[in-house]
Amino acid sequence: MKTFLTLLTTSVSFFFLFSTCSTRKGAVMDYPIRPVPFTAIRVSDNFWAPVIRRNHDVTIPIALNQCYRTGRVDNFLFAGKIKSGSFCTEFPFDDSDIYKIIEGASYSLQTFPDKNLEARIDTLIFYIGKAQEPDGYLYTNRTIDSTHLHPWAGKKRWEKDPELSHELYNCGHLYEAAVAHFQATGKRSMLDIAVKNADLLVRDFGPGKLAYEPGHQVVEMGLVKMYRVTGKREYLDLAKFFLDIRGKGTEYSQDHMKVTEQTQAVGHAVRAMYLYSGMADVAAITGDQAYVHALDLIWHDLISTKFYITGGIGAAAGHEGFGPPYDLPNMTAYNETCASIGEVYWNFRLFLLHGESTYYDVLERVLYNGLISGVSLSGDHFFYPNPLESSGQHARSEWFGCACCPSNICRFIPSIPGYIYATDRDRLYVNLFIGSSADIDLGGDHVEIIQRTAYPWEGQVEITINPDRNQKMEVAVRIPGWAENQPVPGDLYSFKAGETDALALTVNGVPAHYSLDKGYAVIKRKWKKGDHLSIDFPMPVRRIIANEKVIADQGRVALQRGPLVYCAEWPDFKDSKVLNRKLSDKEDIKAEFRQDLLSGVTILTGKADFIAIPYYTWANRGQGEMAVWLLSTEDPPEQRVDNR
Repeated sequence: MKTFLTLLTTSVSFFFLFSTCSTRKGAVMDYPIRPVPFTAIRVSDNFWAPVIRRNHDVTIPIALNQCYRTGRVDNFLFAGKIKSGSFCTEFPFDDSDIYKIIEGASYSLQTFPDKNLEARIDTLIFYIGKAQEPDGYLYTNRTIDSTHLHPWAGKKRWEKDPELSHELYNCGHLYEAAVAHFQATGKRSMLDIAVKNADLLVRDFGPGKLAYEPGHQVVEMGLVKMYRVTGKREYLDLAKFFLDIRGKGTEYSQDHMKVTEQTQAVGHAVRAMYLYSGMADVAAITGDQAYVHALDLIWHDLISTKFYITGGIGAAAGHEGFGPPYDLPNMTAYNETCASIGEVYWNFRLFLLHGESTYYDVLERVLYNGLISGVSLSGDHFFYPNPLESSGQHARSEWFGCACCPSNICRFIPSIPGYIYATDRDRLYVNLFIGSSADIDLGGDHVEIIQRTAYPWEGQVEITINPDRNQKMEVAVRIPGWAENQPVPGDLYSFKAGETDALALTVNGVPAHYSLDKGYAVIKRKWKKGDHLSIDFPMPVRRIIANEKVIADQGRVALQRGPLVYCAEWPDFKDSKVLNRKLSDKEDIKAEFRQDLLSGVTILTGKADFIAIPYYTWANRGQGEMAVWLLSTEDPPEQRVDNR
């Protein structure tokens, strides 16, 4: 297995299998920048390493047990005639939870070899194979009993997918899981199931055949992954077909106009993120610039008008999606955990297309705030929505009837190493500051990189570069926007008075000569083994204010230090009240690391008995008041906006 993975690592990236096959038109195009495979990176820091470990030890086993307890596994047993019974879960997309957990477990096996977990996954794959119909169709609700279908499923295959059935959604997660399992183990057991199913889609859909657009996107991303691993061009063509036939439905599923004509982020937020990610994948391979143009316009609309300071998106609970521009209420903010995960997928792909640090500024903000808040510090309770204010009505849950968020957490957390580094010809990108070591192939040469840091608590980052031979190359270090006096791209949020000190960047103890390129400090030199690159990002406590068009946040201020957004929470105040807590601009706020609090965090303290904790850690000490945006004493109290 290790020999296989060593070979696979040279050509397989975490999210993308860059196929070396040829197409009808010659060499395969793909993203100009390529991520370093997660299989080549070992995370060792004190922030993310425990999170990844806890996901393996706690979250994945809990999710698997819930799938057995709630009947998700039984549905496959019934469909495969291993047991007798009727469809026994609430939603027809519950099959996808099994697939997502297999995907996450596959990634996790790379970091933590675990024969017991691998055997459990093999058993599930066996059940999935038995549930698959002879022609490749796989949808347990229909296979169990086609005469008593879920109300969301049509009498014929696929016919209600543009609305509700989620048949193609299930297929997409099947493909992503199958590719991940093949990556991690070298086994074809699940990949063969996925190929059989994808071949059915190719037979059923396309010009002159069925023309149903996916109601909940993700199959587009899955088909591209299948194309990369198999070299079957028809999978890529079908992904593009599913994108291009959109334009005859509603905004809810981004089907209101052709994808190349869309300019705004609308509708269901998770669907949107998966759609935009699929568009980016297809654009990278086909070179379709109309896709890229549309994606750029949509991204600017989202970041400039519909983006929370925590990185959350999708303000409206009613349709789990985007509201009007600048309508960003705090207590009723939906900000689904799955939407944050999708946001990472999309911004990652935009970076691979454009090479600009702004996409990683967004990705980092989401990652450290609005995404990781979706799982408790113990790894066994979850948030579906992630509001920015609470009067005590919000609490994490052990599981949900619609369990997309816990299963998405399972698959995302072990993938984090794949976001740290990327390469482009003779350039090595350092995108995230996470203690780790990596073996990187750069233009055919091998480079080891070792990163040591206490980020996000401290801004000092130490990087040792060990090429096999003295090598001329570029090391491009991302300069976070927050370190350049800009909390997010655009003018939706800004720092109050005061500027961050200039960062210090040295090579072997000497100030480095570097150029700035798209938000990166680029050091071009002949690197030798043992060269030491040091970066020091100043981390003062900064006050953030919102654009005057964001009515909900007027007269308020938020706090940030480094990449972390802070909040005030009830256990830290004698009266347990924070919703009307005032914070003066004159209040001297200091940072203090507390190992005894919330698994070890840096808190912010003030003289007036003021304490703020990282937003991602809230709701781990019981239910009570919480607020990210605090009243500023410089504004009259009567101007407070009620966000309930």
